[in-house]
Amino acid sequence: MARIRVLVVDDHRIFAESLAAALAAEPDVDVSAAGSGPAALRALERAAAEGRGYDVLLVDAELGARTGGGELPAVPAPRPEETAAVDGIALVAGVRAARPGVRSVVLAEKDDPRAAARALQAGASGWVAKDCSLQRLLSVIRGVLRDETHLPPALLTGVLRELTAARKHRTDSERLVESLTPREREVLRCMVAGLGRKAVAERLFLSPHTVRTHMQNVLGKLGVHSTLAAVALARRAGVGPVGPETDASGRDVVERGGQLAQ
Repeated sequence: MARIRVLVVDDHRIFAESLAAALAAEPDVDVSAAGSGPAALRALERAAAEGRGYDVLLVDAELGARTGGGELPAVPAPRPEETAAVDGIALVAGVRAARPGVRSVVLAEKDDPRAAARALQAGASGWVAKDCSLQRLLSVIRGVLRDETHLPPALLTGVLRELTAARKHRTDSERLVESLTPREREVLRCMVAGLGRKAVAERLFLSPHTVRTHMQNVLGKLGVHSTLAAVALARRAGVGPVGPETDASGRDVVERGGQLAQ
């Protein structure tokens, strides 16, 4: 019998242990529990190193909120190594980026169309009430492994409305980004990477004054008044940060004789 490996991630210890015990009674389920995002990531890494990776994550939607995690931050996904104090939905995003074969199901205490839509955007395959029956939860676990997406019927209309609105915002953001010149898009990618004016100047071989002008032009064309707002809009449009192994336009860069060559 093929066994399903499940990791329960919840900082409410009694709930996590109770759910893990209930799932462990199933003949085809192996289950473990983690009490935080970092603990879950460590468990995933250990399991993968041992060649017995997890199949499904059951993640508390409010993970971290009880210990000051606060309001759920916006997706896109952080890298897993950046998720030391993340909430449940951000954990889903990080795991989805690093381990796309793992299916995530968000466990929620209340129906929230906006949070459910963001969970799906982050890569979750399901949203389930914490007080659902064990049989319902097992059905969802087995369903997501067949690439099904599971939502409570009462949430469907609200989630579709949220996803449609998010797509409109993304389309609007994409249109604004397309209005930038190639150099301005390079500067924007540096801004997304968190580089300051001096660092951008060094990266693009420009003067700080020229970079300042480009940044002002970027803000003006995007219709925003701060770098943070520009970065948020860029991420909605799918603009990623310039990376350490690429130049500002995204091309691979190697070092030859002390100089950068493309």
